[in-house]
Amino acid sequence: MNFYLITPFPEVCLAYTEAGILGRAQKVDKGKGAKVRGQKIKVSYHNPRDYATDKHKAIDDRPYGGGPGMVMMAEPILATYEEVQKEIKASGREGDTKTLIMSPRGNKFNRSVAQKLAGDYNHLILISGRYEGLDRRVEKATGAELVSVGDYTLTGGELPALVILDAVSRYIPGVLGTPDSCEEGRVASEELYTRPEVIAYKGEEYKVPPVLLGGNHQEIKAWRRKGPNTNS
Repeated sequence: MNFYLITPFPEVCLAYTEAGILGRAQKVDKGKGAKVRGQKIKVSYHNPRDYATDKHKAIDDRPYGGGPGMVMMAEPILATYEEVQKEIKASGREGDTKTLIMSPRGNKFNRSVAQKLAGDYNHLILISGRYEGLDRRVEKATGAELVSVGDYTLTGGELPALVILDAVSRYIPGVLGTPDSCEEGRVASEELYTRPEVIAYKGEEYKVPPVLLGGNHQEIKAWRRKGPNTNS
């Protein structure tokens, strides 16, 4: 899947998307003796400031009708969007594209939405707002869907865009290495333990529940189904 993040602050996102699972999913494996495997996802960044027309590279202005703060201008964002569209067209796969605008008044993002995006699209354009928000004409001109990751307001849309990118990527085959890594597809527990079997902290000993040490997988599954703080 290809992700296109439209943001005036790409550096905010780069450190996250280039590390860990997302970073590995973007690389081509050419290890010695191994099969050459292609990228599972591709993440690219597109800065509206590159398409600003004034000498200061301004992408915001005062709102018509008055009010606090500044509004992101439509034209730099739409010019950026057009460049992304050209890139998608050059790939030869125009029909499977979805555009989302990060907004606290948007439709709620959840697991089923992530699964649908991963299954239905090969190109996902994520537009991140800043300041008081975007000129409404961006939404109208692009036909984008507004999406929200929660009932709160952030200083920018980069974090919600990363949440969506991360959640959707988990459903792309090969990103997690094995389908069993998707927690929602197996019996999971809020209680997780690893070595050592006993740790000491401030005079107290904390032990791994005995059921996890016995090797009986049926008992372990039953314990996990009971939920946290079980004693057996």
